[in-house]
Amino acid sequence: MGNHGVRRRAAALLMAVALSAVAACGSSDDKDDKDGRGTKTDDRPAASAPKALTEAGLKAVSFTDGEKVGTYTASEFTLGAPLGEDYTADPAICQPLVSLAKGSTSHDPAAEVNRQVDVPDEMAGLGVAVQLRSYANGEAAAVMKALGTVGTLCAGGFTEERAIARAKYLKVEPAKAPAFGDEAKAFRFTILDVKGKLKLYEYLTIVRSGSTTLSFRAEIIGTKDVGGVPEEVMKAQWEKFRAGSSTGS
Repeated sequence: MGNHGVRRRAAALLMAVALSAVAACGSSDDKDDKDGRGTKTDDRPAASAPKALTEAGLKAVSFTDGEKVGTYTASEFTLGAPLGEDYTADPAICQPLVSLAKGSTSHDPAAEVNRQVDVPDEMAGLGVAVQLRSYANGEAAAVMKALGTVGTLCAGGFTEERAIARAKYLKVEPAKAPAFGDEAKAFRFTILDVKGKLKLYEYLTIVRSGSTTLSFRAEIIGTKDVGGVPEEVMKAQWEKFRAGSSTGS
């Protein structure tokens, strides 16, 4: 099932301009006072921030390989996490809307777990990349603030760049965010296909709870607008995270 998730994104790259992922901030040179790789910010880590979960702790509260989520099935990315540091944005300020992986922004997660949620037999169906990240010293809140900032600054579009493909984001719009968590942000992306003719749509929702972010990115191979990240996927992951967190996982 993990290889299925990899094949989906490979197919999306070839057929439509594979997009990317979940978002964060800035420059590696000025780690504490920049977001989006260039914009000054007042986000300073909070001394009283909750302790960051370890990778084992995140695994304990994330979807497991083969877990059923309504009509969907969760799986692991067996060939590595998607939307890593090789996904970059032009202009660089828009990086938080592309990747939050370690090394891609100034707010590195302390630990990260990645899952794919889709219908295994539907190669062209809806897929959701679910990524849980924990942060130290209040960095999770700084990430959310950076997302809000670049969501506005990059509303007119930007380019996502990879070694083998480029995706032209035409528009970044706010989308409906869920009511759970300490805070949540959601975006709708309008993207141009590789031939520059078709408009594609993706959705990104990120929820913060304490020092952890739960990121959901929904994409489909084709021009259909799915209207958002499936609520059942977000709710199921949130409930599992909340239950595990309350027992000290």
